[in-house]
Amino acid sequence: MCMECPQGAQASHTNVMLHLKINCPDDFRIAAKSWAGVHRVFMWTPVINKTSSAQMGWTNVFEDLEDQVAVITGGARGLGLSMARALAKWRAKIALLDVLADVDDSAGTVQREFEVECLGVVADVTDDRSVAAAFAEVGRTLGSPSILINAAGITVWEDSIDVSKESWQRVIDINLTGTFLCCQALARACTAASKGGVIVNVSSMSARVVNLPQHQASYHASKAGVEMLTKALAVEWAPIGIRVNAIAPGYMLSEMTRQFTTANPDLAERWRNMIPAGRMGEPADLEALVVLLCSARSSYLLGQSIVIDGAYTAV
Repeated sequence: MCMECPQGAQASHTNVMLHLKINCPDDFRIAAKSWAGVHRVFMWTPVINKTSSAQMGWTNVFEDLEDQVAVITGGARGLGLSMARALAKWRAKIALLDVLADVDDSAGTVQREFEVECLGVVADVTDDRSVAAAFAEVGRTLGSPSILINAAGITVWEDSIDVSKESWQRVIDINLTGTFLCCQALARACTAASKGGVIVNVSSMSARVVNLPQHQASYHASKAGVEMLTKALAVEWAPIGIRVNAIAPGYMLSEMTRQFTTANPDLAERWRNMIPAGRMGEPADLEALVVLLCSARSSYLLGQSIVIDGAYTAV
C-alpha cells in the first residue's frame, strides 16, 4: 500500500512530498518517524487497491439480497415505499402490503423502475386472517418470503384527557398488534421453508422521548411497545435463525409529512430548531441502514433499535 504526504506539508519553508512503500506495521512506524522529522503534523491518504476491494466483495456488498423475497407493510407510499425501493436496487423481489387500493400501482412502478418482480397486495395488518392470506399470496407469486419490513403505522394528535377508547385502540392495533401479526407470519413462513429470515420493525424516536408540541400518548406507547417487542422476538427467534431489529426514525419528510410541514411552516420551523443536524430527515436517509439490517452483513446484529434522527434524542 502506498501513502502520500499532501503537497502542502512544509519543512524549513520548503514544499516536500514523501512517497513511501508500506508493507507491514514496522514499515509504517518507520514512515511515521520519517514524516515526523519533516513536520510535526502530517496527513496521509491511502491508495486503495481496487482489485483487492472487488475480491473482498466491497463492490457488491449487499449482493446476498438478490432474489430474496421482501415483504414491506405500509408499502403503498411514504417511508415503506422508499425502503422497498432501496431493497429493489439490490435485486430483491418486492411484496408491498397496504390497506390502500393503489398499492398495486406502487408495485408496478417499482417493478418498471428496477426490473424486479414486484407484487402489491391489499391487506389489513390488524386482521390476522388478512395477514395470513397476504403472506400466502406472496408465497404463491414470488416465493417464500425471508425479509419483512414493518412500516405500517399511524399517529393521532389528541389531548389524552379526551381520547376515546376507540381512538387509542386503533393506534395500538395498527402500530403494535399489526407489527406482531406480520412478524408472526414471516416467522411461520420461514419455519415452513426451513430457512432463516430478517425482520426490521419501524419504531420511532417517540418511543424514547416525548415530542412537542403535539400530544400523542397512544403513538408513544405503541412505538415503545414495538421496541420491546423487537427485543423479545430477537431473543426468542435467534435460535431458529430469524434476526429481528428496529429502526427509530426522527422527523422524516415523507410525502405526507412534507405536505403537512408546507401547510404548517411555523411548526416545521420549531421542529427543525430542535434538531442538531439542522434539518429534517429525507426518506433516502433510511435506505442504507435498512439495506444493511436486511443483509447478512449485519448477521451478528440482533435485538437493537437504531435511532436515526439528526441527534434529536441526544440533547
